[in-house]
Amino acid sequence: MAKRSAPEVNAGSMADIAFLLLIFFLVTTTIETDSGLSRKLPPMEEQEEDVIIKEKNIFQINVNRNNELLLKTGGEEKLLNIEDLRAEAVKFLDNGGGTGEDACKRCKGSKNPKSSDNFQKAVVSLQSDRATKYDTYIAVQNEVIAAYNQLRNREFKRDFPGEDMSFVEAEKLYNDPRTSSSEKDKLKEKLEKIKLLIPQKFSEAEPKKSN
Repeated sequence: MAKRSAPEVNAGSMADIAFLLLIFFLVTTTIETDSGLSRKLPPMEEQEEDVIIKEKNIFQINVNRNNELLLKTGGEEKLLNIEDLRAEAVKFLDNGGGTGEDACKRCKGSKNPKSSDNFQKAVVSLQSDRATKYDTYIAVQNEVIAAYNQLRNREFKRDFPGEDMSFVEAEKLYNDPRTSSSEKDKLKEKLEKIKLLIPQKFSEAEPKKSN
């Protein structure tokens, strides 16, 4: 009795199918990447010469490898707890120590002549260490931004009491895609006015290299 031969498999067809599957997975597969912080940077401004900033107008924050905060402002240095950073930043920004053309009519601070002149001249500078913990770095940023928002909220309510909202709330409403174009146009003008009054001059230097 003759044996039946096993059916042959078309190797060419199998290779075609495997090739098509490979192309499919290459096209459809996505690789997750760590995008980091999402921050909108201000547009670059062309400057003909270097801007000289007085030392008293700089609020310098240094975060070392041990996650300790060293604050340098007004010619003085001191260690600072992160819980006190926001209040210190508000005190600096709102100081109003300028005179003459640099006088600040809207500032409500102590007008210390050794501290910032006005909202426009005040600069907050942050420098961390490469060994600084990420959580500490973010917490410091949040406190600085919160200080700016605290003052912007105050001035927004002063200029636009009829809006019955703060600067932060108005900005959130402006960025909401459900907000109508006409409402956005009204909010944009108000928001820009406060941003010009209290510009967010927050610079971040390259992290230091640990020894």
